[in-house]
Amino acid sequence: MKLLLRLGLAFFSLILAGPALRAADPLTDPSAGILGNLYRTSTALSRSLSPENFSGEKGRGGMAVEGTGKNAARDLGPGWKISPSVVIKAKSTFTLGCIQGPGCIQQIWMTPTGNWRRSILRFYWDDETEPSVECPVGDFFACGWGKYCQISSLPVCVNPGSAFNCYWPMPFRKSARITLENTDDRDMVLYYQVNYRLADLPKDTAYFHAQFRQEAPLEHKGRYTIADIEGQGQYVGTYLAWETLSPGWWGEGEIKFYLDGDKDFPTICGTGTEDYFCGSYDFENPETKKYQVFSTPYSGLAQVIPPDQIYEAGQKFGLYRWHLTDPVRFQKNLKVTIQALSWQNEGRRYVQREDNISSVAYWYQTEPHKKSSTLPSPAGSESKQ
Repeated sequence: MKLLLRLGLAFFSLILAGPALRAADPLTDPSAGILGNLYRTSTALSRSLSPENFSGEKGRGGMAVEGTGKNAARDLGPGWKISPSVVIKAKSTFTLGCIQGPGCIQQIWMTPTGNWRRSILRFYWDDETEPSVECPVGDFFACGWGKYCQISSLPVCVNPGSAFNCYWPMPFRKSARITLENTDDRDMVLYYQVNYRLADLPKDTAYFHAQFRQEAPLEHKGRYTIADIEGQGQYVGTYLAWETLSPGWWGEGEIKFYLDGDKDFPTICGTGTEDYFCGSYDFENPETKKYQVFSTPYSGLAQVIPPDQIYEAGQKFGLYRWHLTDPVRFQKNLKVTIQALSWQNEGRRYVQREDNISSVAYWYQTEPHKKSSTLPSPAGSESKQ
């Protein structure tokens, strides 16, 4: 018994010591997890972009003499919250920041006002002309219906009152540029903070990508394409905003991952929509007989509108699934689709659905990436705030 105890202690000691034994750079060791490297020193430089330091330069935060807080700080002067936010005019694009690399964005916080579907977030890596990330800001943060929704996951958190947080690592070798386009007819206000580090990157580092798609209604009855990617990388997440156009259970369809030239049949095939999002049996609470919302580190049915109905036409759902422990790796290309499938004849036969679906696909890949299709019009499936 004592021998087993000693062996067990030795095993866990090796796990805890593993990162220190295997990697010289504490910032790039993938085996250490979120907390495993916090005790290790590093030569990396911590920097942050915000309206109080647009450049992120060392020692230049809080120096503003003009800004949205100037009047409130008139009795206090510089250093007292003179520039906490920016106003983005209607039909204009604001650059949140330009960073010279190498480095990695570690966390993003922002609280955009206005219409989240009409505010387009874009990221450009290493001076590329086509963005690697192009999404309405609400959908990027798993809030695609223009209403607050608590998200309590590892890579994305949405907290009261409308705080969007992102923890996806976003490395870049030469540069990073972040913009937010306000396509609405009204001005918007943005508070934001982009925290990043400047440090060398491993040779096998891939770039973060996210792409918004939308079909309202579906172009092909019963089938929706989430992603169509060319290159080498790994798929790490899905967000869906789904609106039903007919009554009944809407999530019987399978998700399919077509890997590296798969044609008619995929390599990875799911067993149902709620199964893919790590739920079961229609997401129905057996006590209340209503949809049960949930938000966990890896998956969630975080939003049901309205929440007091079930199996009704016109209901809206927000779902996410992060592949943090099970990334889908591809060497040449990847296509991800999901079926819109329901029941007829009291569950005796499947029927294809015609619903409104929009999505965000998240992945890492080597560059260059395939040019994304034109960003769909947000008018098809938006909710006013």
